[in-house]
Amino acid sequence: MDQSRIYSVRMRASENELHKNGGRHISGGELLSSYSELGLSVNTLLEKALHHSRGKPDFLQIQCEMVNQPIKLLNPLTVQTNDVTAVKEGHELAKSLLEKTGVPKDIIKKAYKEIPEYPVRGAILIDIHTGKRVDGRIDKGVRVSKMDWQTRNFKKWAKSKAVSPNQRLKEALILATKVCNHQLTIAELCWSDDPDYITGYVASEKIGYQRITQLKQYGDDRGCRIFFVDTFSDIHTYINYLEEQPILVQWGEEHDTRVD
Repeated sequence: MDQSRIYSVRMRASENELHKNGGRHISGGELLSSYSELGLSVNTLLEKALHHSRGKPDFLQIQCEMVNQPIKLLNPLTVQTNDVTAVKEGHELAKSLLEKTGVPKDIIKKAYKEIPEYPVRGAILIDIHTGKRVDGRIDKGVRVSKMDWQTRNFKKWAKSKAVSPNQRLKEALILATKVCNHQLTIAELCWSDDPDYITGYVASEKIGYQRITQLKQYGDDRGCRIFFVDTFSDIHTYINYLEEQPILVQWGEEHDTRVD
């Protein structure tokens, strides 16, 4: 991608009201686009918003903003799929994987107990030392933004790993790769609010991207996204990285990608 003029293209769609006014989330999406492909990028996100299993939006916003920071290139996390036969089994595995990343067992238990209280919009940041929520966003959480993976490179990666090059995996792996690249991130726990998609994941730099085939029942439109963080550094700098640092996932290259 020619980085001389790059745009962050973001889409949000909701039903009944705007997101900020309590509307029901329908869809969202993030892309990085060159100026010449801006129209194609906007149309891609528009199609996603208009044809989503959660319904038809009443409010739809697509925002284009020129990126003024250097784009950081990141190698994708390693990927492993864990097949489970039931939701309960999936969550037991998720808890076990979170422990392997370094999240204490009592913090995992506390986070799971409070999941029903968390909003589905954005990510919740949980301190691994206290179990307390530290993002300060109340009902909206933190939105990870300004990220992408060029389609040709993604398909090349998918072919080499013998996995289906589907858009859902691409989007989730981009986000997890960005989040887990930062040293404050210990682990991420996620499952979608899409009622037709029951696969979720646990991700960290230590264990990679661990897909779990069942983390909720079909028809359930409640999602979850928790970042377990080590708050030895400035949480505001961390949130700024999540929201503002542009990243491009690129497979097959060696990069110095650690964020301090």
